[in-house]
Amino acid sequence: MNKKHRFATGLITLQVLAVPIMAAVQYEAKWESLDRRPCPEWFLDAKFGIFIHWGLYSVPGWGKVGEYAEWYWNKMADRKPDNVWWQFHVRNYGEGFDYAEFAPRFRAELFNADQWADLFARSGARYIVPTSKHHEGFALWPSAEASRTWGRPWNAVETGPKRDLLGELATATRQRGLKFGFYYSLYEWYNPLWLSDRPRYVTEHMIPQFKDVVSRYSPAILFSDGEWDLPSKDWKSEELLAWLFNESPCRDEVVINDRWGKDCRHRHGGYWTTEYAAGLQDDSHPWEESRGMAFSYGVNRAERIDDYKTGRELIMVLIDLVSRGGNLLLDIGPNADGTIPVIMEQRLLEIGDWLKVNGEAVYGTRYAGRSCQWTEGKRPEQKFGEFMVKYNLMDQVGQQPRDGQAVKQVFFTRKPVALYAITAGWPGRPLVLRGVNVPANAARCPRPAQDADRGQHSDHRPAGPESGSGPLPLRLCVQDHRCDGVGREMRP
Repeated sequence: MNKKHRFATGLITLQVLAVPIMAAVQYEAKWESLDRRPCPEWFLDAKFGIFIHWGLYSVPGWGKVGEYAEWYWNKMADRKPDNVWWQFHVRNYGEGFDYAEFAPRFRAELFNADQWADLFARSGARYIVPTSKHHEGFALWPSAEASRTWGRPWNAVETGPKRDLLGELATATRQRGLKFGFYYSLYEWYNPLWLSDRPRYVTEHMIPQFKDVVSRYSPAILFSDGEWDLPSKDWKSEELLAWLFNESPCRDEVVINDRWGKDCRHRHGGYWTTEYAAGLQDDSHPWEESRGMAFSYGVNRAERIDDYKTGRELIMVLIDLVSRGGNLLLDIGPNADGTIPVIMEQRLLEIGDWLKVNGEAVYGTRYAGRSCQWTEGKRPEQKFGEFMVKYNLMDQVGQQPRDGQAVKQVFFTRKPVALYAITAGWPGRPLVLRGVNVPANAARCPRPAQDADRGQHSDHRPAGPESGSGPLPLRLCVQDHRCDGVGREMRP
């Protein structure tokens, strides 16, 4: 058995031994206690997940380009003549067509959970996060609360597909070794109880519904949303999360985000979230960037090919986020019939093809102390924030400066036994890695260990492939499991 396999076995043992320790902890219903819960290691190792926005909004499958199509109901509710959302609705469905009438049209007649799960496995994703319900309140599982408070069949088992879509997907993805969780919106735009009595909505609808869906499907990850209208005290989030961590069937492995009240983002909960942004700068706290392949989470038939990021760009985004210690939750928006748009399938398979070869430099890695190596030149400013931050990564990567502007030449990740350098394309010979601390007994791969230079090096020139244009990982092997990673770069 080689060293790599021995080390992997050690990781599995440590994870198994850690479970009862976490399970033994009892958390109090206050942020001071809840925030001390460590983020489960599986999430830090996974790096890449798939978000799925699918609901009644998938029936019109339309939005103003640049906006979220899953907000169709909310956007078309403004009946002003100059509202393009209302204009589209009237033109295609008529003024008297109520949004609820989309429910029987949401049939998912071509949905095949096994087919979806096969695609997800081939994409290289390690976890799946479909919407259990979005802000429209329509549930993809047999939620009694949904139909009761809406006063009509308002879940996928009682109307439309008449199938437990969430349950079918949970079974299929877990059979392929993927982690399964879901998105859950705390509020619902037009739920009659929400509009009339918010405290009752929380206690009589949201909390029992949340406990029901968690108890049914035991999610490994919970993406909460729709929290911004109330503080966490009014949502009773602390009590709800104490139940989740102490009593729920998924208490040992569940990962949560930070959307539990308007006072919570980047302050309380689990990992920090960013949305159509640039992620965060480093790994000082676990985080995840979520975004679609174009401008919307839900499918938008108005988006064209040029609105979609290329496979190469999505791969580079994944690499860049992982190099800074984060995860990528990449969204797809299935059609109402249960098919995934072919362009989305293609993009996922392109990412999977790259990860199949280079996943060692992504899965299970951690922030290396410095995320990348810049070329000479003036470095462009990259802002960071929670929502809609300009992030044009392809303008920031390359091998040579552009018009005096520096670009990211190499991305770094690390494991206890190795340091990885991933180049933004074939760099030519030689590639100089600056400020890399190489222990005396380190070996440069793929060169044999006995041929490696010894000692500390400020510049490191690794061997590389003869051809290829994709991002290329370089593994720096450390024979004794000691690696102090990437030193802080000395600026000229």
